[in-house]
Amino acid sequence: MAAAPTAAALLDRLAWQLLELQPAEATRLGVDTGHHAALRSRLDDRSPAGVEKSQAFLSQSLVALGRVSRAGLDPATLTSLAVAESAFRTALDGMKLPYGVATIGNWRNTPYTVIQNVGAWLDVPQLLDGDQPVRDAADCAAYLARLSATAAQLDGETVRGRIARGQGLVPPAFLLDKTIVGVTRTVREAMTPDGPLIGPLARKSGTIPGPWVDRAVKIVQESVVPALERQLVELQAQRALATDAAGLGARPFGDEWYAWGLRASTTTQRTPAEIHALGVAQLIDLHARMDVILRGFGLTQGTIAERATALQRRPEMVFPNDDAGRRQIVAYMQGKIDAIRPRLSAAFRRTTPGVLEIRRMPLAQEPGAPAAYGGPGSLDGSIPGRIWVNLGDPSIHNKVTIPDLVFHEGIPGHVWQGEYAQKLPLLRSILAFNAYSEGWALYAEQLADELGMYDDDPAGRLGYLMGLSWRAVRLVVDTGIHAMGWTRARALAEFVAATGLPLSNAASEVDRYCAWPGQACGYKLGQTEIVAQRDRAKVALGTRFDVRDFNQAVVEGGNVPLDVLGGNITRYIAGARA
Repeated sequence: MAAAPTAAALLDRLAWQLLELQPAEATRLGVDTGHHAALRSRLDDRSPAGVEKSQAFLSQSLVALGRVSRAGLDPATLTSLAVAESAFRTALDGMKLPYGVATIGNWRNTPYTVIQNVGAWLDVPQLLDGDQPVRDAADCAAYLARLSATAAQLDGETVRGRIARGQGLVPPAFLLDKTIVGVTRTVREAMTPDGPLIGPLARKSGTIPGPWVDRAVKIVQESVVPALERQLVELQAQRALATDAAGLGARPFGDEWYAWGLRASTTTQRTPAEIHALGVAQLIDLHARMDVILRGFGLTQGTIAERATALQRRPEMVFPNDDAGRRQIVAYMQGKIDAIRPRLSAAFRRTTPGVLEIRRMPLAQEPGAPAAYGGPGSLDGSIPGRIWVNLGDPSIHNKVTIPDLVFHEGIPGHVWQGEYAQKLPLLRSILAFNAYSEGWALYAEQLADELGMYDDDPAGRLGYLMGLSWRAVRLVVDTGIHAMGWTRARALAEFVAATGLPLSNAASEVDRYCAWPGQACGYKLGQTEIVAQRDRAKVALGTRFDVRDFNQAVVEGGNVPLDVLGGNITRYIAGARA
């Protein structure tokens, strides 16, 4: 009988097996090279057969993880094993549900295979434009191979959507309307030289000899566009049956799916009622703090939201609603990143480079997307971390809301944390837990405040508190939609009343909660737990407590479920006492 693999060898093997199932992730990480270069030419299989392959991988992996002896292993390896077991078990449980997309180490879980912010119609253009390298003829061929694989990926989604429709699952009508508009636009633009599928190759291939663009046009015309059109037919069939019921409670197996969605997104066992009550309590506290700032601006009449909205509309807070304004928004965001960098040594013992660029989202993605999102670049640094900013409607950005947005998405948020995680075993760079990653990003906003970024910027501090209110109201609205039967109109009203954010921003947010049930609850629950762990460490260590050491323990422990985070902090406390 062959000897059991060591823990490190098993973790490495599982990482590469997982990347075989998720080859686009290998490109994002920059590890689709050498022996693994073929991954650069492939896309994941989103058909029912592809789901079965993922289930088999998860089941076999859990057995292998269970056989590894924990005796004598260092804390970092024990953490990695616990992380893998948690991620694989949660994903497998999700794949056993009657329908939906249960991801492995990703936060984009959804009951709907294709919707306004989910699907190959969005993922492939973003991959090709963002992470897909095109440096030589081999890269051009890999680009074309991925383009050729797109039709099968689209059809796999279409089949699963048709199966779900047969089970009685149809997305809300208002989400399907957005999706149909977006996919129709993609079909219309697919054949254009600067469109979402051909344009990236045309821009990147430059002087590389070969008829690359002509071949791309042929692939798009003969296979991708027909597959997109088939997907449109299915979406329109769903639309013919759709209602405006927003939540999972109105759908078959909805309560079961939502319970899993909350578990996957929060890595806790909190009930919808508990989460709802926590959000209400935190909103009361945050609004009291916002009131003080608003009075300092002379805004004393009206609700918190009305006054916050009034401040955001002042001429000195807004940007022009045109391309010049879009450029100014990006420059303002960059300025905030540049300003916080010199202060980070006050919050961390060991800093990381934080390689970052700010880019506009693909146009087709903007109508259903949030204000921005971000993440780290490749492991080798060849692809920088990015903040993808939604500039379709420039009015959703202003000098009140931008600072906390860039600290959350960029530095010391997602991009920063992700770089630390990339120093861990490869599997840990793939697996992500929403409550930790989003909780850290929200905690990063708190660190920015503690580092003095708002000392001379009360409008920015108001935006920070608005951001916290935004995440607190997510606890209220997400549970309201999916567990309490709220309509979209009520969810929008509650969101706007709590945050003062523009209606266009609110609509994008609420529709996102409808498409990703439970995901929005990870942010505030994660930050709440990190702060609770910090308070625990302060009490335990007294004068020995140093926030730099705590932050280092949290960020270097990597992306973990919240219960694993608690264990990491327990070890940090023990070490600090020694």
